[in-house]
Amino acid sequence: MILKNFTYSIWPDLLCVARLLAVVAVMLAWQQGGAQVINSIGEENMKVERGMKPKPKPAESPYVVDLNTETPYFQCVDSAQNYIYSHDWAMAEQWLLKAFVAEPDNPNNSLVLSNIATLQRYQGKYADAVKNYTLALDMTPHAVTLLLNRAALYFEMDSIGRAVDDYERVCELDPYDTEARYSLGVIAMEEGDTKRAEDLFNEIKRINPNSGLYHEGMGLLHKRNGNYSRAAELFSQVIKVQPNAQLLGNRADCYLILKRLNDAEDDIRAALEMAPDDAYLYLLRAKLNKLRFERDEMQRDIDTAVALGLSRDYIKQSLEE
Repeated sequence: MILKNFTYSIWPDLLCVARLLAVVAVMLAWQQGGAQVINSIGEENMKVERGMKPKPKPAESPYVVDLNTETPYFQCVDSAQNYIYSHDWAMAEQWLLKAFVAEPDNPNNSLVLSNIATLQRYQGKYADAVKNYTLALDMTPHAVTLLLNRAALYFEMDSIGRAVDDYERVCELDPYDTEARYSLGVIAMEEGDTKRAEDLFNEIKRINPNSGLYHEGMGLLHKRNGNYSRAAELFSQVIKVQPNAQLLGNRADCYLILKRLNDAEDDIRAALEMAPDDAYLYLLRAKLNKLRFERDEMQRDIDTAVALGLSRDYIKQSLEE
């Protein structure tokens, strides 16, 4: 189960179209922990791994931004932002579409289309989201973050081959990007190619020796290979710096196998505080309750996991492992 988490805490003032668009993207990522943020688009869009100092990159010529906040374009984007504040993704999408129609030649429209696609993704409108990510990439074909967003959507849609194509394109465009290499490593691991997965994770370490993605990737690899103690140690190194529900869940799973039930309970509780609607965490707690012979509590967690989207067959198989 591959889950990514992105956290953003900087909320810029609403001074111009480009910065307002950036806030739209930041809010979406902050609310959903999913698609990544693009706050400027030039001929090249190079993404830097979290926590790394930016590497030298080619000079860019950012598009000129219209500072006239009275234009219909700006007003539509402003309205979209208000609907995002109220978590109304459908209305936010409609206002961004109106902005695009108002000024179809506006150079910021690659960013508008990207945010439209992200809103559509959150609504489950995957085909529309792919179309708009692709239109945005037609306008800015070297936008690394757009490629990462579309790749993640392809993965969610089980279009693994297309996801791999986008991730590999990112690696070609940006020799310092670690997100794509991490995702390629996880895909290789799930396809049984553990050697390629290890090579990709080691490439992340070469790019950034302190990368949490390296430790997370190697933790997943050790977990898959049955080295649960080492996997838990690697997850712990990342959790100390940047805890999230997915990492805590992975470590809790290792603790359950190692019969460290109190540690598993602590991790599951902390993870549920961060992600109370994560079905996988209720499955983990069902496993914990099974090991403690708490049958009623286990059944309640099974029912909750089913209500949140897991199949009973999958849950049954997991509990029998």
